Amino acid sequence: MKKRYPVLLAAALLAQAAAPAQTAPTEPKPLLGFTTATAATEYQHESAFDAQLKADNLRQWMKRLAAHPHHVGSPYDKANAEFMAGLFKSWGYDTRIDVSYVLFPTPKLRVLELVAPTPFTASLAEKPVAEDATSGQTSEQLPTYNCFSKDGDVTAELVFVNYGIPKDYEELERRGIDVKGKIVIAKYGGSWRGIKPKVAAEKGAIGCLIYSDPKDDGYAQGDVYPKGPFKPETGAQRGSVLDMPTYPGDPLTPGYGSTKNAKRLDYRQAPTLTQIPVLPISYGDALPLLSALAGPMAPEPWRGALPISYHLGPGPAKVHLQLAFNWNTEPVYNVIATLKGRQLPDEWILRGNHHDGWVNGASDPLSGMVAELEEARAIGELVKTGWRPKRTIIFCAWDGEEPGLLGSTEWAETNAKDLQKHVVAYLNTDNSDRGFVRVAGSHTLEKFFNEVGRDVLDPETHISILERRRAFDLVNGTAEVQKDARERPDLRIAALGAGSDYSPYIQHLGIPSMNVGFGGEGEGGEYHSIYDSFDDFVRFKDPTFAYGVALAQTMGRCALRLADADVLPFEFQNLSNTVGKYGTEVKKLTDDMRTETERQTKLLAEKRYEAASNPDHPLLPPKAQDAVPRLDFAPLDQALLKLEQSAQAYAQARKANATPLAASRQKALDQLLYQAEQQLLSAEGLPRRPWYRHQLYAPGFYTGYGVKTMPGIREAIEERKWPEATEQIKRTAAALERLAGQVNRAAAVAGPAAL
Repeated sequence: MKKRYPVLLAAALLAQAAAPAQTAPTEPKPLLGFTTATAATEYQHESAFDAQLKADNLRQWMKRLAAHPHHVGSPYDKANAEFMAGLFKSWGYDTRIDVSYVLFPTPKLRVLELVAPTPFTASLAEKPVAEDATSGQTSEQLPTYNCFSKDGDVTAELVFVNYGIPKDYEELERRGIDVKGKIVIAKYGGSWRGIKPKVAAEKGAIGCLIYSDPKDDGYAQGDVYPKGPFKPETGAQRGSVLDMPTYPGDPLTPGYGSTKNAKRLDYRQAPTLTQIPVLPISYGDALPLLSALAGPMAPEPWRGALPISYHLGPGPAKVHLQLAFNWNTEPVYNVIATLKGRQLPDEWILRGNHHDGWVNGASDPLSGMVAELEEARAIGELVKTGWRPKRTIIFCAWDGEEPGLLGSTEWAETNAKDLQKHVVAYLNTDNSDRGFVRVAGSHTLEKFFNEVGRDVLDPETHISILERRRAFDLVNGTAEVQKDARERPDLRIAALGAGSDYSPYIQHLGIPSMNVGFGGEGEGGEYHSIYDSFDDFVRFKDPTFAYGVALAQTMGRCALRLADADVLPFEFQNLSNTVGKYGTEVKKLTDDMRTETERQTKLLAEKRYEAASNPDHPLLPPKAQDAVPRLDFAPLDQALLKLEQSAQAYAQARKANATPLAASRQKALDQLLYQAEQQLLSAEGLPRRPWYRHQLYAPGFYTGYGVKTMPGIREAIEERKWPEATEQIKRTAAALERLAGQVNRAAAVAGPAAL
């Protein structure tokens, strides 16, 4: 077998010369975690891997997988899982389909009516288009709805609340508008959709409508589908409104796996379901409702692109909303395909993407799924040459991501102990099209990803994806981002919030994770609609699948390098730098709030707000706020210093000892490195949401997808909970000190003194 490898490699190098998208460097460059000799071998493996990648495979698999709607519980969802399992098996992987049983409500009744001043009944239907072969599969499609909305039958006056986030309600209160007992209508955007009914219920609303304004992803952005990529008049965005910032996964099995015989909550008591009924609608259905509103004009930034004057209400528009759901338990099918490592089989690299979609789901999720399949196939071809990874690689195709990370979370909760013991890193993708690389993740992997991005070429510009991203940041970034891109050797990766299947791994189990994709050039309005189809994707997203191949090159390198590194390529100085930045931010947040509170208190005392109010558009004074105390950040500062020192110690130890390690020592070092992230977990979890245990990264309680860094501290400050902020400073500092201790232990094992 091994004698065939030079022939394969020669073919790979010839293929590279003919295809600019192949990316192994012409001169070997240093690789984190590899010696000079093993780095050269790694580059050979990557050249052979690249030569195997074929865009036509991605095209054909997407066409097959997106041929029918494949939501949870649908026949094609199961068929797709079985099809992919067959592929993995044919490529030599030990493959199984792991089944969990989860709550998945579907609509049985949807009624939306304007009952005053002029009757109107919303169609609540997306119109198929002749140019899209699958948009007319009406009998197989889920209706437009928000999954995990509660049942309800309510009638009330309507109020327009912009994006429906907390600051929008503060603006309404200053205008004397109360939503208690009302139905609110909010635009998509500004936060994750599940935040909108959550905040509306907290403010006393009894129902919530969410629509996509054409200003954001409709005709104001460009031609609508099928002429262009943007949302047509009847397009609507399905999606979950599960309170995932509290916990993701099956709402009936919080914190433990939803196996067939698991103990389950009654769905009516599940804390992550909405408290009011909520429904997504098209801008075509929203227009008569918004047109019927009177009351004050909406602030200028709130106004969209519909041909109306945007009023706030309440009324005279009065709306009847009636929803009822089938509260069924459905199976979700996770495909798990394992390639056992030859030297360190108990160290696992997890690579995942979900396969379920709201409808046909070509972009979301199959653009990422087909790249993962091609990575697995190409790695399977390498195995045929006699190569095998040092560490085990596990490919995962998750089900049930769209309703609330159901498949990945339940698998993680069921297998938590084994995963924390064995998993080196989790590598995630989701929807991806073309443009600029987008990466977020554990900052211990930042330098590692910079090296990967350095070695993959952008299909359009033929410079590295890293340098193209740097150019984007220099041209379009904030002043801070531009400064980083200009001065910092490594591009700073973003922190992970929520929104895809990495969440249970990093935020609950403390497993180092990354989420990677391309975007910025294939924008459109197809998201979670019947128009997210193969036809749409090949016209407007990634017509040649060149960026799908680039994604496979990127994630394949991540998996191969983590699997074959002599020493796992974790690095802690970039982490220390970024966490220090978070510390500076929370201190500045406190100081800025104190300054603003003092300014506002003075203006209130002087009655300046009343004097400055325009009687044509009156505003009430803001509510008085308590003074902001001076918090004691000393424990955090001390912990940050210890982390900085330990990161330097580990870097120096690795520099002083670049020789290969003995097997027992390497295994001990590996475990210290990949379990370092677990030191950032708190057994108590975050306030009001103990499922989230990571002290550096979490989705915001009122942002959803959007990340909050140092979330315990930051959100306590934002919510003005000063005793809680003091406690969270201590808790975060303790986590950082645990991490510093782990890094010091790794330095001791890695350094020459340990020989």
